[in-house]
Amino acid sequence: MGTTNIPYNRPALVGKELEYITDAIKRLQLSGDGHYTEQCQNWINKRIGCAGSLLTHSCTAALEMAAILTGIGPGDEVIMPSFTFVSTANAVVLRGGKPVFVDVRPDTLNMDENLIVDAITERTKAIFTVHYAGVCSELDKIRAIADDYGLWLVEDAAQALGSTYKGRQAGSIGHLSTISFHETKNITCGEGGALIINDSRLMERAEIIREKGTNRTRFFRGQVDKYTWVDIGSSYLPGELSAAFLFGQLENVDKISAERLRLWNQYNDFLRGLGRNDFTYPHIPDHCEHNGHLYYVLMPNQEDRANFIGAMKENGIMTPFHYVPLHSAPAGMNYGRAHGPLKVTNDIAERLVRLPIFYKLGQEIDDVIKVIEKVL
Repeated sequence: MGTTNIPYNRPALVGKELEYITDAIKRLQLSGDGHYTEQCQNWINKRIGCAGSLLTHSCTAALEMAAILTGIGPGDEVIMPSFTFVSTANAVVLRGGKPVFVDVRPDTLNMDENLIVDAITERTKAIFTVHYAGVCSELDKIRAIADDYGLWLVEDAAQALGSTYKGRQAGSIGHLSTISFHETKNITCGEGGALIINDSRLMERAEIIREKGTNRTRFFRGQVDKYTWVDIGSSYLPGELSAAFLFGQLENVDKISAERLRLWNQYNDFLRGLGRNDFTYPHIPDHCEHNGHLYYVLMPNQEDRANFIGAMKENGIMTPFHYVPLHSAPAGMNYGRAHGPLKVTNDIAERLVRLPIFYKLGQEIDDVIKVIEKVL
């Protein structure tokens, strides 16, 4: 079977990343908003079809910017899933807002759109929906709810670059959206993110918030004769070396997605072929196209999952679980509230396990599959 020492994720060079980094150094600008930042933003704008985008040093930063732009303040409530990364909630809490955690669907593990209306109160300001595993939430219904109740909709599309919903790009339907370029994502620059702006009224203020609350961007465009402090903000820019690396990856997004989908389908065909009725596999709605970001299995129970993870690790293969639900975390109980019992969230969090999937996994997937077969 060969030597197995396979991590959950392994970053890779896929194009001209190093060439672009060298070029960025030669351009004598290593701080943000240089040539490669512009190249990346232009690529994102064209791909998603948004009013504009801004590279950030992380998806966390983009979420924090979204919370500021949507005016979240003390006492405001934001509806979101509990089965998500902490940054989704932290962005709200940092503004003094309260996350309101809603259960997820048992099929896609995305927030259950049918539970949102009942969670709305007079304090509700926004909905933050998360596209888990690169599969889009039910965006038509969620956007309609947001519009009906006068709420902001933010898509946390951290995992979903390249995915589509009814033919539309993930990130193109909310007022604002966020993308992650963290090392574990399909497209990466180590740490990085982007804020997607679909409501053009927010663009100018977004630039100011990202530039420490100054109108520096307008100054460099020659729109003002000097720049000064005009709003709240922080330093949310990535450096040019990160942007140069990222552009080398963005140019190859279709190649990367195709390979990850090949691996995803190989896992799916093998596992479904086992005929194990006690397992649950990913569900992709017919109107969604995903990007092969993540392959998971729901084991029969928590004990079986622990045994599986342990046995795989003994064979040199990392198969981690995922989120601890935010509503059950100490900070989640302190800063947020759960809407309803969140039974599905509690259940899947105890049973979900993720399989290794990355661009250069290649034929090593055969080793992973052989070990899974042996362990099971």
